[in-house]
Amino acid sequence: MTFLDRPRPRWFTIPAHRPFVEDLASGLYAALSPLGPEALSDAVVLTPTRRGARALVEAFLKVGSEKALLPPQVRALGDLDEGEPPFEPGDIALDLPPAISPWRRRFELARLVSGASDRLERSLDAAGALELADALAGFLDSVEIEEAAPLKSLDGWVDLEMAKHWEISADFLRLAVEAWPARLKELGLTDVTARRVALLRALGKRWRDSPPPGVMVAAGSTGTAPAAAALLTAIAEAPQGAVVLPGLDQDLAEDAWRKVGEQHPQGAMKRLLALAGVERGQVGLWSSPSPGDGDGRWRRRIINEALRPAEATDDWLGQIAKLRAEGATEGVDPVAKGLTGLSIVVARHEEEAAGAVALLLREALETPDRTAALVTPDAALARRVSARLSRWGVVADSSAGAPLAGFPVGVLTSVMAKAAVNPFDPVLLLALAKHPFARFGLEPEDLARRAARLERSGLRGPRAEGWAPVERRLVEAGDTGEAIDLLGSLRRVIEIARKPFADGPAAAPAATRALAEAMEALAADGLTADTGKLWSGAGGEAAATLIAAVIEEGDGLPEVTPSGFSALIDGLLAGETVRTGAGSHPRLHVLGAIEARLVRADLIVLAGLEEGVWPAAAPVDPFLSRPMRKTAGLPPPERRIGLSAHDFAQAACAPEVVLLRSERRGGAPAVASRWLWRLETLARGAGAVIEARPEVLDWARALDEPGAFSPAPRPKPTPPLEARPRKLSVTGVERWIRDPYGFYARSILNLRPLERPGEPVEARARGTAIHAAFERFALEHAETLPEAAHDIFAAYLMEALEAAGMPGARLARERALAVNVAPWVVDFERRRREGAQLLVEQQGELEVVENFTLTAKADRIEVRAWAADVLDFKTGSPPSKKQVDSGLAPQLTLTAAILRHGGFAGVGKTEANELVYVRVSGGRVPGLEIVRGGGEESPDLAERALEGLRGRIAAFDDPDQGYLSWAAPQFINQYPGDYDHLARLWEWHVIGEGESEGGGE
Repeated sequence: MTFLDRPRPRWFTIPAHRPFVEDLASGLYAALSPLGPEALSDAVVLTPTRRGARALVEAFLKVGSEKALLPPQVRALGDLDEGEPPFEPGDIALDLPPAISPWRRRFELARLVSGASDRLERSLDAAGALELADALAGFLDSVEIEEAAPLKSLDGWVDLEMAKHWEISADFLRLAVEAWPARLKELGLTDVTARRVALLRALGKRWRDSPPPGVMVAAGSTGTAPAAAALLTAIAEAPQGAVVLPGLDQDLAEDAWRKVGEQHPQGAMKRLLALAGVERGQVGLWSSPSPGDGDGRWRRRIINEALRPAEATDDWLGQIAKLRAEGATEGVDPVAKGLTGLSIVVARHEEEAAGAVALLLREALETPDRTAALVTPDAALARRVSARLSRWGVVADSSAGAPLAGFPVGVLTSVMAKAAVNPFDPVLLLALAKHPFARFGLEPEDLARRAARLERSGLRGPRAEGWAPVERRLVEAGDTGEAIDLLGSLRRVIEIARKPFADGPAAAPAATRALAEAMEALAADGLTADTGKLWSGAGGEAAATLIAAVIEEGDGLPEVTPSGFSALIDGLLAGETVRTGAGSHPRLHVLGAIEARLVRADLIVLAGLEEGVWPAAAPVDPFLSRPMRKTAGLPPPERRIGLSAHDFAQAACAPEVVLLRSERRGGAPAVASRWLWRLETLARGAGAVIEARPEVLDWARALDEPGAFSPAPRPKPTPPLEARPRKLSVTGVERWIRDPYGFYARSILNLRPLERPGEPVEARARGTAIHAAFERFALEHAETLPEAAHDIFAAYLMEALEAAGMPGARLARERALAVNVAPWVVDFERRRREGAQLLVEQQGELEVVENFTLTAKADRIEVRAWAADVLDFKTGSPPSKKQVDSGLAPQLTLTAAILRHGGFAGVGKTEANELVYVRVSGGRVPGLEIVRGGGEESPDLAERALEGLRGRIAAFDDPDQGYLSWAAPQFINQYPGDYDHLARLWEWHVIGEGESEGGGE
């Protein structure tokens, strides 16, 4: 007996534990091959997706036992919810207007949203309009799929208890449902979703009125859309038609079946059967049970029981007892049998999860003909797994693809758009100059050499606001012209991208055309202007398609500023996924939950089983509240959870399944998926445990940590005595005391840290400017303070800030601080100058021991008849009194020692009185004098510091004395060093906690 022998309507199901496409192919082959060679090839099979269609064709090759056969006409019906391209049935499609292209639809909706921004009570740029346009498109799709149009009840959507923003939303939607059809009519087009629904409705009507005489089978669809449900009903009633449902649960108790709702795996099929007027008991099995099918049947029963409606879980213990009573007749424990082949892996985080999955898939390939698949809705995890598989040269057939933004051409597109906003940003300039597609008509080696010179001499350090300052730096560095030529080339391509914005905001198509021209100018290779690999390959083709779409169909977008255009481009790039599929392994698949509906493998890994991932959280609708959706006749957001649950249940019934979840996602704790939690709870209630696979995680960790880790010892190099310095400044001594290794790297190895491109200069510029302003004010007005002295000091400070490279955007804030601090400075000068001789930026030195000289450049010394005060100006926090007294901060005390021994010319031997740190901020407390030594204490501090220095010199004159990294570790976090990475600080100080002794280098 074949499926054609059953009376109409013919509704069948293939249980979840059975391989769907293989059973479907076997049933069709068994029923049609005896009727002649043409019977099978004349049949038509409709699948939900194109991947399902490909899987079915491959299944027929297996069923035919390698005999030559013509498979049925397998066509993708189209999944309306996921946007799968639909099956267009010939002349019916000709009777409908053509559909608007997806890109044109997005841009036209963006125009509509932008034009109605006053109704939304918010201003929108192009990126914001496009984001809301996508949300509006989702609403319109829902309306068309659920056939809720025309929406006659718009006025009743909002009641008095709702927030005002829902009224604004409803007002906007009134406009949308009227303006959008009018715009489509003006264009002579129809909405793509409306066209799909119309096609399905027209096809269903034709097949009801004139049923096709041939074999017609719809397989794998759950008919979530009313039009699809009507078509499936027509196929089931056709003379030789049949509908095959995926995994209808025929064992669920009737009282539990009545409680099946939107979030249940069977919810979609329950609605479908209700629309078709078919009872669950009328659905037959597509194929008879086969030997060895028992284990899979128990797995299916266990999974379905675990996912039964929440209202019916109070009967779990009773259901377990019934299952065991049923299994007793076969002499088996159904729970143990059902859990056989099912295991759980709990990773610590996403990276570990990806490594574990990759190893499981790779292990499966060790067995000939064994197939394996990862099923996850987490596209990021799927890409991580694909990257891990590449270490073995394995390329999986992945449906996740990769975001266009990550391809080289996507990076170039984004960087070029950003450079049009910030043309002098050194990081962006280097990203363009060093991009793999960059040519500028030069050979790669020549370009690399010029880019290196431009980086080293022109773009490192504080950002230069303009092309001329960068060129001036290059000239001062002795550039021969090559780096200057490259700078000119960069300027030309950026000016091409900026040209549309010369007179203000520009049209998005014009800005995009200029962007493409700039990219091509950058990639031009020699006199032929060959753009090389710019538009080639999967990424290049996708980028070319995107750019062409904006140029040709983006006139609906609002005008854009340079920054708005950059945001628009980034949004478009992030929304595009590139799928290649070339050269993939035939036995390995990485699938999303939708793509995996009809695919079965020997090993299935279900990953991403965390709440918010699988199942995903119910989507937030920016336009409709739950009551509004109900009033509109639209499904609740939870419906997608039910469809996702069905996908999980189908995949979890495979013979060998590994369930994988992570304890943390994005650094935050993650909650196990509700389905996994229910399954574990059911197993515990039955006195069973789902098998754990800790060895998988051990493999993954061992692979990434191949040997025992031994942290680096604390470095303590011992250079030869002749290499050790014999002249040192007081600030150098301070560095020597705190971090001898950093001192060694700077003063002995002569290593200097490179400034970053676009190095922030605010703190350094303020410190330099404060010193310069005080010095100038003291020198130019040494005798008496002038009228309006505070205005003069504020002007000096602003001039010094500009000269020090303070960015223009910060000068307004600094001007306010300068005005605030100037009165305090004038009062400070008036008090401190009384009876004092000022020595500003005075150089002094002292031979501490034979052949060792100490130097100092004092910010200010105020000499009086009996003593002198030593001042140091700071913008940050000064050392504490304890640090000064203990000798850890000897800058002022050693300066006082030089002063005491006559090391400052023109002063003679003078005792120090006050040692003062002058903190200048300009904030709420504009300035502060902090005394760290005074009176009789200062000479004592000076001599103690000098004796301490002599002892240090003597110690380091021993060739065995090493330069220990951070001898004063309490300063590590307070003063991060430039050489900490060379000292491998992380290893010995953090990972190797307790390591105190140094190792030689």
